[in-house]
Amino acid sequence: MADSKLHKFGLSGLLKALFFCAAVVFSGCVKNDKSVRQSLPNHLTVIIDDPLWNGQVGDSIRKKFASPIVGLPQEEPMLSITQYPLRLMEGYMSNDRNILVVKNDEKPYFRVEHNQHTNPQNVMYLAGRSVPELLDGLQKHTAQMLDIIRRTELDVATRQVDSAQVEREVLKDSFGIAMRIPQAYKQALKADNLVWFKKDMVTGNMNVLVYQVPMHCLERGTNIIGNITRMRDSVGALYIHGREAESRMITEKAFAPYLSRQTISGLKAYETRGIWELTNDYMSGPFINLSMVDKDKNRILVLEGFCYAPSQEKRELMLELEAILRTIAFEP
Repeated sequence: MADSKLHKFGLSGLLKALFFCAAVVFSGCVKNDKSVRQSLPNHLTVIIDDPLWNGQVGDSIRKKFASPIVGLPQEEPMLSITQYPLRLMEGYMSNDRNILVVKNDEKPYFRVEHNQHTNPQNVMYLAGRSVPELLDGLQKHTAQMLDIIRRTELDVATRQVDSAQVEREVLKDSFGIAMRIPQAYKQALKADNLVWFKKDMVTGNMNVLVYQVPMHCLERGTNIIGNITRMRDSVGALYIHGREAESRMITEKAFAPYLSRQTISGLKAYETRGIWELTNDYMSGPFINLSMVDKDKNRILVLEGFCYAPSQEKRELMLELEAILRTIAFEP
């Protein structure tokens, strides 16, 4: 009976059914691949024809958007880049988060369109009549484009941070602040002027420190980086120790941290990025330190994230830590 039904169905019908199933599976795979690729952080899709991509314009794009991130122990690009020719601009590519479209045109222009096909999304258009005009446009607008991408990536990462009411209460009681810290980060230490949260991973750990020091620890003299380094090393000597005797966290001595001045929650702040290491030990990793000048309470409020992940790339780990730190809000 089964053979007769199969014979009645026919070989052509069987092939059609198999083709239909394969098409459904293939369509599902493409859709899943797209969603995974779309969710990758720090990724830029560049839509540009191959001759431009393989010449000076492509070299400039790679140099400006894929340069090494400062403050990491190994070189990792600022952005991962995927290139497609202009004919693929529509459809499949339309849902990527950060898109740069570069092309020759009779009139040079630069514009940015947001949330055309998904939210969030930045589509940045750069056109020029010649290679020199495109290179000039990249020179003029790269800083703006990088700022747009960075703000978007940080916003996405921040929205992925879960609330943790108990830990917020600890921070409120100790420092008068609130932060959104994921549940995976457990309170590792509570001292008079310091709280330490730690997330264990298979290959290491990620850490958030919040502490306060007197105003003079940071604002004496003009050597801000030196003051922050001494402050960090003092906290490391007191609280963050390795497995070996006399092992403690310090700022790596070979290179000074990178410093930028910012405003965070209305306060003047200093952001430093660099490498930490343990004395008398082999452990090290990157850190980001936000030191906020809180004159009303005569203190320096310090938020720091650092990780130990020797077998992993650290770009996305540090993005998560920065996103956590920047959820700070002062309690009324």
